[in-house]
Amino acid sequence: MDMQGTRRFPFGLLAVWGLTRALLLLFVLRVFVFPGPDVTTDVSVIYHGWYETLRGGAFPHDDVTWQYPPAAALAILSPALLPFLDYAQAFYVLALLADLAVLCLLGYAGTRPGRTLRGAWLWTAGVALLGPTVLARYDVMVTAVAVAALLAGVARPRVLGALAALGALVKVWPALLLAGAASRRAWVSAAATAGGLALLFGLTAPGAFSFVTAQRDRGTEVESMGSLVLHVARHHGWQGQVLLNYGSVEFLGPHVDWISAAALALTVIAFGWLLLWRLRVRGLRPEALADAAFVAVLLFTVTSRVISPQYLVWLVGLAAVCLRRRGSRMVLPACLVLAACPATVLEFPVYFADVVGSDRLGVTLLFVRNGLLLLAAVTAARALWRTTVPVTPPAVPPGTPRAEESLTPS
Repeated sequence: MDMQGTRRFPFGLLAVWGLTRALLLLFVLRVFVFPGPDVTTDVSVIYHGWYETLRGGAFPHDDVTWQYPPAAALAILSPALLPFLDYAQAFYVLALLADLAVLCLLGYAGTRPGRTLRGAWLWTAGVALLGPTVLARYDVMVTAVAVAALLAGVARPRVLGALAALGALVKVWPALLLAGAASRRAWVSAAATAGGLALLFGLTAPGAFSFVTAQRDRGTEVESMGSLVLHVARHHGWQGQVLLNYGSVEFLGPHVDWISAAALALTVIAFGWLLLWRLRVRGLRPEALADAAFVAVLLFTVTSRVISPQYLVWLVGLAAVCLRRRGSRMVLPACLVLAACPATVLEFPVYFADVVGSDRLGVTLLFVRNGLLLLAAVTAARALWRTTVPVTPPAVPPGTPRAEESLTPS
């Protein structure tokens, strides 16, 4: 790195990242106790149990909580890389390294000409505001793959395709990174990578694709957009229940299937809008790649039956990639996502008991968090459309003189 680059290196950013991540690490290691339910049990109990099954060469397809594509096994097995630590400790360290990798990618991209460090600062702040849950889920690892894919995608579409396919086989949503891909090479690379990995997993481990039907009987999760209807309905005599179901806390009871069906219909409508956008757009510019991915994942999130806290990790990462570019039209949606982070950590884990009980505080926090995400999705979609879809001039009736003709003296 040259001297100018050295002067621009964000040491202050690294210091803030180090301090906030040290605090998160102290929370997941239980040196300090974070308010609310223990967020680390997913790693120490569920992930560790899957780890033992996966080491035996099979997927935990008989476990209803296993609802992930086959390459998720790579994240679950990754603590084996640090055999001198116990499983949970190794997982937290690897999650922290993935977090650092995202920071380094955004920091490097932000110091290049025409770029800014706003994205790296957004990532640093957003993850800190989400609390220790970030280090206790493997979503930060998937987000690192997604950020690398988008940053490489403009110059190396084949890398974009390969990384998007790998990410999709870890947790599905990175397939949406291709929403704004203009190069056929990206799609061919994605198809080849996904096909090769799927074949490998299918031939080597039974139950690799059990996740396809694993969520068929799920209800509506208590943090989702649709859950707000049921939270309010509980105060007006609705007789449903909140139970642990398929690994998450969900509403079960009368008319829940209607809410779930409505969420699915809204997802179809959202992706119909994305398809219409792709058909209307002409000549995708490079910056549209990250913007389209951000919009697609926002639409997927707000129409999902589940909006778990770790979904915000995806959104913060994609928003950060958008903000690395000066003049980005995604500043407002990114700020709305950032504002949703403290509301998220308050609704889970701090006041999760209030959410489960549909108490006023819990429902208010959900309205705030989900409202911010919905507003972010609408404003981001509007900005994407306005910056990429050409405005069609109004039709001129036959025989109407053109403007220059009407100004010509007779």
